[in-house]
Amino acid sequence: MYVDNASVPARKPMTVPGLRTMKAQGRKIVMLTAYDASFAAQVEAAGVDVALVGDSLGMVVQGHRSTLPVTLEDMAYHTRAVARGLHATLLISDLPFMADRDLPHTLEAAARLVGEAGAAAVKIEGAAPHILDAIAALVARAVPVCAHLGLTPQSVHKFGGFRIQGREQEAADRVLAQALAVQSAGADLLVLEGVPSALGERITSAVDIPVIGIGAGPHCDGQVLVIYDMLGITPGKRPKFSKDFLAGRGSVAQAIAAFAEDVRSGAFPAPEHCFD
Repeated sequence: MYVDNASVPARKPMTVPGLRTMKAQGRKIVMLTAYDASFAAQVEAAGVDVALVGDSLGMVVQGHRSTLPVTLEDMAYHTRAVARGLHATLLISDLPFMADRDLPHTLEAAARLVGEAGAAAVKIEGAAPHILDAIAALVARAVPVCAHLGLTPQSVHKFGGFRIQGREQEAADRVLAQALAVQSAGADLLVLEGVPSALGERITSAVDIPVIGIGAGPHCDGQVLVIYDMLGITPGKRPKFSKDFLAGRGSVAQAIAAFAEDVRSGAFPAPEHCFD
């Protein structure tokens, strides 16, 4: 059932600078994906800091085996829907596969997601030279950017599957160097996915921007999960780094509130959700 935001107690809207303040103060950042207005309203009501319209919708909503078939039209549609369910929660939207094929396409995609669909920032995967150029160009045009490193789902074929990154020293050093590079390019925050906990801690300490982990250990500045995973309704096997927060609870609202509480207290992720 849709939750009317008019009935939700007002709170100060989260901002991109506000996330950096949270990092400086040692306050954990809570992020969840959302793909429609109803789930967005539940996320808002639970006081989640950031909602992410992830291209993960290709897998959990559309039923694809990867995020690669998701189009810009798909992202704009779902971003508009989520924006209607939010007031205070910051909204970030993914740039889909190949939106970074050249700078004009990247800028156009960001204009659609921010200017038309209502996102406050866009997320882009990787740290190749053209990605760094795109981050700098977007930031120069007042578009906040969330970088995404580690296990980047749009690189699934290059990785040979959804594989944990940074386990060997050379690979770990490379991911750290990428984190420093996206920060230097102007990224405002970083999603770090599928890396050993020690590397997550190392990167979080090395950069000034907030680091939001998903399978990156407990030492990141915050945590994000795919909302369908944390509700236990994703088809197939749930990722190791996730947890079914709906189990033993009576409603989606209670499950989201429990996730937010566990992230803020440090109870999630527990050791069984992390990688060595």
